[in-house]
Amino acid sequence: QGQLVESGGGLVQPGGSLRLSCAASGRRSDYYAIGWFRQAPGKEREGVSCFVISDGSTYIEDSVKGRFTTSIDNQKKMVYLQMNSLMPEDTAIYYCAAMRTWSAAWLLPEVYHIWGQGTQVTVSS
Repeated sequence: QGQLVESGGGLVQPGGSLRLSCAASGRRSDYYAIGWFRQAPGKEREGVSCFVISDGSTYIEDSVKGRFTTSIDNQKKMVYLQMNSLMPEDTAIYYCAAMRTWSAAWLLPEVYHIWGQGTQVTVSS
């Protein structure tokens, strides 16, 4: 089974930007799509985006649409989450996760089978 490692989190002021990276290793067959999730203290894990590797389709959750985008560097086996116009409510631990086969329920954590360890994003002045 493959492995995912996130990086790029940190402290940023409101209105700022961060780019999170998700490095994938292991079998190519383990990665049909890569999703990003976040979990704030006391809240459930929620889906943010999904990138379908086979055809480049992207899905962005409505609450972050227009601010967040996701992309891939196939050569580096990296998936990115670009976050702009960050707000304090974006503060959370961000995780990337891999889906082995496509599910339209890409917002649900249970359809992903590999998870990274998470990276903390704090938006505060």
